[in-house]
Amino acid sequence: MSLTGQQLIGYEYSQQGKQTFTGINPRNNEALSPIFHEATKNEVDLAVHKAHEAFKTYRRLSDKQKAQFLEKIAEEIVEIGDVLLDTASLETALPITRLQGERGRTVGQLQLFANLLKEGSWVNARIDLAQPDRTPLPKPDIRQMEVPLGPVAVFGASNFPLAFSVAGGDTVSALAAGCPVVFKAHPAHPATCELVATAILKAAKACQLPDGVFSMVHGLTHEPGMALVTHPLIQAVGFTGSFRGGKAIYDAAVRRNTPIPVYAEMGSTNPVFILPEALAQKKQNLVSGLTGSITLGVGQFCTNPGVIVTESSSESEAFIELLTSSVESSPSGVMLTAVIKNTYQKGIELLSMNPDVNVLAGSLPHTSDTEVSSYLLETTAQAAIENPALLEEVFGPSSLHVQAQSKEEVLKLAESLQGHLTTTIHGTENDLREYAELIDILTQKVGRLIINGYPTGVEVTHAMTHGGPFPATTDSRSTSVGTNAIYRFVRPVSFQDLPQFLLPEALQDSNPLSIWRMVNGEYKK
Repeated sequence: MSLTGQQLIGYEYSQQGKQTFTGINPRNNEALSPIFHEATKNEVDLAVHKAHEAFKTYRRLSDKQKAQFLEKIAEEIVEIGDVLLDTASLETALPITRLQGERGRTVGQLQLFANLLKEGSWVNARIDLAQPDRTPLPKPDIRQMEVPLGPVAVFGASNFPLAFSVAGGDTVSALAAGCPVVFKAHPAHPATCELVATAILKAAKACQLPDGVFSMVHGLTHEPGMALVTHPLIQAVGFTGSFRGGKAIYDAAVRRNTPIPVYAEMGSTNPVFILPEALAQKKQNLVSGLTGSITLGVGQFCTNPGVIVTESSSESEAFIELLTSSVESSPSGVMLTAVIKNTYQKGIELLSMNPDVNVLAGSLPHTSDTEVSSYLLETTAQAAIENPALLEEVFGPSSLHVQAQSKEEVLKLAESLQGHLTTTIHGTENDLREYAELIDILTQKVGRLIINGYPTGVEVTHAMTHGGPFPATTDSRSTSVGTNAIYRFVRPVSFQDLPQFLLPEALQDSNPLSIWRMVNGEYKK
């Protein structure tokens, strides 16, 4: 499949921009072909206007028609074959086996949302029947369901070139909701983005969908992205990336004349608490599991366990000695981009310069031009409580051991935490009963609480929450993974006293869609 390096504005190609860039092979820092053109403000405007026009038709499609579209996208992605995997590996240095799994996750996610649409009850239909004889005033007939917001801007992540990118969770949940998408391609893997975007557009044409239901624009600078966020016809934004990038997008969106919701996932250190009895009984297993989770994918996961908390004891000392040796012997790896690599190294250096932090594993200064080492650092709970910056994310294969002096200090540390995507507790049944208060505290701090597991690995299921309180995300009520993600891009509308022929099928008395609905407070079919 030949690549163009152009903007995909609905069913048309565009190349108005004079600023160009290429993908970079992170294994050797060599430029890749083809040359990509940065989108102009005019091209962004054209894409958004097409999406606005497409919304008039697309929002009226049945759930079954949208499901067919999602299933067709999955087919087209698989049809690309090894070219997609080879291209993504070349642009990201991720191994083919990892990308095969990520492609499977992407396709599975599309099918999961297609199944949700085919079942249909996701619209949350609620019906309160009229009571014309009620006194002193009659009760009107009121019916409610979710309706799509409108055109959505989506920003892809650097670390998941397939599952959190062009056909990733944000795009799929928006399309499932009935919202056209204008996607901002990530400059770290532009060729991969074009391959997947072309697959989406092929699927749209095959399903005879309106021009503009999907578009993709490129950009190395922030200008195309900000043009999207501030465009008055964009109704919501999905973003996965750094805190700095997500917060800038959020600030721009709320300063608009008409503010819009921004669902930004901005990172997390995902604290892991290891309780005393579990530490004594499972020391070696914990060392193996944590090392694997810290270094998985060169640590480039938003769920990387960046903080490990234990209580001071001889068992804790032995555990940290084993973990230090394990992390120290972990192989070095190539990170996704030179920018990510440099940011990681600067983060490690900044932490190591703090007088309250010791470097246990990892060598400074860094020597390789392309590879990075794994690091284990250490501080005290008291230092972390007094200086919360010590617990900020360092994106990469590193973790900070925080040693507490007592159970009370563990609880105090937990209370001091900001929002995170996940937190993990390793404990026996006795531990978990003894530290029940810890569980209660951490439930208020995260979107996912894990017992005796590891945070890396996010299952795409109906029950998954991939989100969390600020600064992990900009909206702790939502998730970017799982079918609940669809509710980011819809809003409830109530219809009062409408005749049956005007009501959407989901709200008609005959229930032609055969979905679950709340009728006078009871769920029925």
